[in-house]
Amino acid sequence: MEHRPNTFSYGDDVLLCEPGKERTYLLTLEPEGKLHSTRGMVEHDQVVGILPGSKVQTHLGSPFLVLRPRVDDRMFKVRRRTQIIYPKDAGWLIMALDLAPGRRVIEMGTGSGAFTILLAQLVGPEGRVYTFDQREDFLENAMANVARAGYSDRVDARVLSAGDPFTVGDVDAVFLDLPQPWLAIPAARRAMAPGSPLALIVPTAEQLKETVRVMEEEEFVRMEVVELLERRMLVRQSAGVRPADRMVAFTAYLVSALSTPCASSGGP
Repeated sequence: MEHRPNTFSYGDDVLLCEPGKERTYLLTLEPEGKLHSTRGMVEHDQVVGILPGSKVQTHLGSPFLVLRPRVDDRMFKVRRRTQIIYPKDAGWLIMALDLAPGRRVIEMGTGSGAFTILLAQLVGPEGRVYTFDQREDFLENAMANVARAGYSDRVDARVLSAGDPFTVGDVDAVFLDLPQPWLAIPAARRAMAPGSPLALIVPTAEQLKETVRVMEEEEFVRMEVVELLERRMLVRQSAGVRPADRMVAFTAYLVSALSTPCASSGGP
């Protein structure tokens, strides 16, 4: 089938959604590929050549909406070895890190690589994400997830213990996601360009207190600490509008600040 602009072709990532339901499937189109679900089978050939927003039917007659995956779809579909960052928190952290195409950012605490994917998308092909984790098996899984998202060429992954000097310097931003983030804060400051942002995600109040103490010792400025709550609205034409019964409440404390110059600023 001739490939028209914006239509799906083999090798594309596709998100199949059950209309009106939360269940979605992320797949890469392959010749003779098949998706098996509780609502029936969809052949990849059915998707090739159609436009995003179209519908296909399973062999049992159930409809699926066909879309291009967004970055949050890729983040939530990674193979998980650790907890990942919720979208409500990711948006605030990205604003705090002030990322843009061409920027260089350190991430300490790669985990499953979900946030790494978002960082890589934002810095673009000319930027660089230097991601570090204390466990090699986590890095291997994370880089497999990054590769599936198509961003391997802009991510450099290395094993590093919290508190050890970073192997790069003069970066535009640093993000920390660690059980003891205060261990990595001094090294982060020394790897950052003066005035650049640091952002952290901290699960407990005890961790938060120690983190802020060390950030103050390291002379970070414009410090901000928040928590975010997310509640969806039910918009129904016949039954009115009301908040949903369930919500994504507390997940973690979010921290941001700006670095100040230090003697070893600009190098590892």
